[in-house]
Amino acid sequence: MAADATLLADLPLFAALGSEELELLAQAVDLRCLQPGEALFKAGDPGEAMYIVASGEIEISVVDRAGQKIVLTGRHRGDVFGELAMLDEGARTATATALVPTELLELDRADLLLLVTQKPEAALHLLGAMGAMTRKADLLLRTRVARNVQDEIEDQRSILERLTDWIAAFSGSMTFLLLNAGWFALWIFLNVSGRTSFDPYPFGFLTMVVSLEAIILSILVLLAQNRQAAKDHIRDDVEYEINVKAELEIAHLHEKVEELSGQFRQRLDRMEALLIAAAEKGS
Repeated sequence: MAADATLLADLPLFAALGSEELELLAQAVDLRCLQPGEALFKAGDPGEAMYIVASGEIEISVVDRAGQKIVLTGRHRGDVFGELAMLDEGARTATATALVPTELLELDRADLLLLVTQKPEAALHLLGAMGAMTRKADLLLRTRVARNVQDEIEDQRSILERLTDWIAAFSGSMTFLLLNAGWFALWIFLNVSGRTSFDPYPFGFLTMVVSLEAIILSILVLLAQNRQAAKDHIRDDVEYEINVKAELEIAHLHEKVEELSGQFRQRLDRMEALLIAAAEKGS
């Protein structure tokens, strides 16, 4: 279905075109309609056309080697996508899915050639769109390296959580043990020696203070253990991702080795055939 010239005129990519040029382009450009959840193309499909969002929203995503979906970007009215596969005639590098009812303008290579011939400035818009997608992909690649679990947990701690972790760590140190031992010894000495009798034997007040200290410290230790358990859970997830990626990389290397071995055997067979042919010719 051909596009409407007035629809083309509202899009930033074609804003500089004249009415005659818009009419000419509208006859060549096709209008595609997608329903929510409908895939326009998938990664690996042949790329024969580029698309411009006339209305609606398109999600551009890829699947990494761990099988996780990565949303690269969302394309809205006036945005261009799919131009890379069309220009180099290669396979699609991502999957495009409609999130809402969407209308797209479809341009193949002949349509693009007509557009650039009529208005060379339009090529700059295409290059700008390609550059934005490349920057987005580079940012995702930089942020999707293996996570440092310790840094990720530490950066998210509040002041109260930092204080809790410090108290839990300090309560398990030799310094804390010596301070408690010295405090108990001084308390008992003052009440037994007769210098003061604020807590005479059997030191009921000291017993209550020690019990309260034990309760508070046990709660703080449990809080620290819960945070450590959450940290261990994240570490397990990271290790699983690394193991899956390592397994996929090993499988990929195995395929490469098999491919090289096959090529090497083919070369040996050709060399052997040449040697036999040379020997027979010489005899």
